[in-house]
Amino acid sequence: MGVSLSAIALATRALSKSFGSLVVARDIQLELPVGARYALIGPNGAGKTTLINLMTGMLAPNAGQIFLGDEDITALEPQDRVRRGLARTFQINTLFAGLNALEAVTLAVCERRGISSQFWKNVAIHREAIDEAYDILAKLKLGDACYRPTRELPYGRQRLLEIALALATRPRVLLLDEPAAGVPQEESGEIFEVVAGLSNDLTLLFIEHDMHVVFRFATHIIVLVGGAVFTEGSPKEIAADPGVREVYLGTRKHG
Repeated sequence: MGVSLSAIALATRALSKSFGSLVVARDIQLELPVGARYALIGPNGAGKTTLINLMTGMLAPNAGQIFLGDEDITALEPQDRVRRGLARTFQINTLFAGLNALEAVTLAVCERRGISSQFWKNVAIHREAIDEAYDILAKLKLGDACYRPTRELPYGRQRLLEIALALATRPRVLLLDEPAAGVPQEESGEIFEVVAGLSNDLTLLFIEHDMHVVFRFATHIIVLVGGAVFTEGSPKEIAADPGVREVYLGTRKHG
């Protein structure tokens, strides 16, 4: 049974951020319905990663609010947002090079359960955590690679492992910052195929530069320009918007 898209999973209200005279987020108002598959696009320097950093608490806004469900999380530390169900991946690979894929995700599951300090004592006693970790890997089509050291995985599968580590926190909302960055184009579609197949209970917002991927997998697209929302709409509406084409071709002036 599908999830109603009437409930809001993540929202921002008049969110603003500046560094001195440089405005990097300007009065951003967004609503992500539960179960949504939204894309965040815009030219380089538009403020996409900055917005993700504000939502996850890596940056503090100068003004505005962030809501996870009905809860105002604006003042919460990043780790507290994760505990409440807001997770992200990073553009930069941050995996545990010495662990295999199953160990890495099991450690992340143990961290969520508050038993990570016991992880190295006797891994066998963490059978439930191991089973949960394997289930996550299997959903991301990494089951056959679970015993391979992370550093030996092809880059595309490393990116999927980053998503697996985020899923180990059991998020309600997952923010993906260029999940296919650095991955050959023929593999990026595979990553998004797997991501698109995740539970409808999970709300996704992803940053992606490949417009073919965006229009294929997003149900709604938000266009950010100069730290502000330029427009948003369905893929069909965004594709037909001449202003969006001008922004990407560099013929429209913007701050």
